[in-house]
Amino acid sequence: MDLALPLDYTAIERILPHRYPFLLVDRITEFEPDKRIVGIKNVSMGDRFLSPPGPDGRASLPTTVLTEAVAQVGAILILAKPENKDRLIFFMGIEKVRFRGSVHPGDVVIVEAKVKRLRSRMGVLQGRATVDGRVIAHGTMTFALGS
Repeated sequence: MDLALPLDYTAIERILPHRYPFLLVDRITEFEPDKRIVGIKNVSMGDRFLSPPGPDGRASLPTTVLTEAVAQVGAILILAKPENKDRLIFFMGIEKVRFRGSVHPGDVVIVEAKVKRLRSRMGVLQGRATVDGRVIAHGTMTFALGS
């Protein structure tokens, strides 16, 4: 699929089945078919998923939501292929996931997903989320494609 970058929210909605408030990717800035993708998640005080302010007085994005944002960026890489149009992607598992910091309102999360293994019905992606150049989360995700 020939994509005109950057992909905005509307273009992402044409690829993923997710809708607000569950669509967690704001923009796609880089795309190499069958290899890698880079997306952006802007975190604001209006995000419904923020956890209450902690001892430091700042709200934060839960790690489960951050993990889902990484999975959605990876899903765009897979579902943007013409042969996968109208297919569903299922998040099957995660391995070796590490969280190295917190994400707060005002942060811009850069999410990168790289293909480790890709077959016709399943695959494995290596995901990473950074804020200001610091790695916040990284791990390996397995997915399966349904009809």
